[in-house]
Amino acid sequence: MRRWLAVGALFFSIHAAGAGQVRGVPQIVDADTVYIGQSKIRFNGVDAPETDQVCLDAAGKTWTCGIEAREQLRSFSKDREWSCELAGTDKYRRSLGSCAVGGENVSRWLVQNGWALAFRRYSAEYVHDEDVARERQRGLWGGAFIAPWDWRHRRNSTEVLGALSILSTAQRALVTNTAANPAPLAGNCLIKGNLSSTPQCIYHVPDGLFYDRLSMQPNSSRRWFCSEAEAQAAGCRKSKL
Repeated sequence: MRRWLAVGALFFSIHAAGAGQVRGVPQIVDADTVYIGQSKIRFNGVDAPETDQVCLDAAGKTWTCGIEAREQLRSFSKDREWSCELAGTDKYRRSLGSCAVGGENVSRWLVQNGWALAFRRYSAEYVHDEDVARERQRGLWGGAFIAPWDWRHRRNSTEVLGALSILSTAQRALVTNTAANPAPLAGNCLIKGNLSSTPQCIYHVPDGLFYDRLSMQPNSSRRWFCSEAEAQAAGCRKSKL
């Protein structure tokens, strides 16, 4: 009997860690990851551009779309309290959740306004919202961009999405070294991320022992972060030295 009670208690603790509801004013790390209290929440069913991601605008010029997506979400939030329903965790131990603020679904707002894509691999819930944003050329759809899941593993053959009028030049501009990984994107985005480290990516802060040794030559295994919270939200750990 004690054995079954112990097993039941363990199951409940695991279930409770990945499910439930949290409320509070979020710390917005990027456009699809937030902290509320001790809960690190990754939005279910959507994928937003990484903070180091660049896109092309309607004139074909590069812009820091990942940072802009985050700032748009912060403006939308306006320090209001959110309510998030949690349902499980991902491989980076982030809680997966659906959040609302002022009665509006945050993920739907992001996709409808072109600041995130429907993550069709996992959910079809926001596909219609993405269709609307694409047809009206909102946000990312006004220019050209790489889907976030492809940006993380981009190569010369990576598909480019967006306004058809500039797609012929977008492929080269977005996947070549000069445009695809400028460094750093902003004055306070100085944390270096080594995504090729195993078994977990490692980030290095400016006063770290290996900070100056880590080359940030453009490739998809290097990434700049604007804060330690952002690096941790991406599943990285801090260098021990």
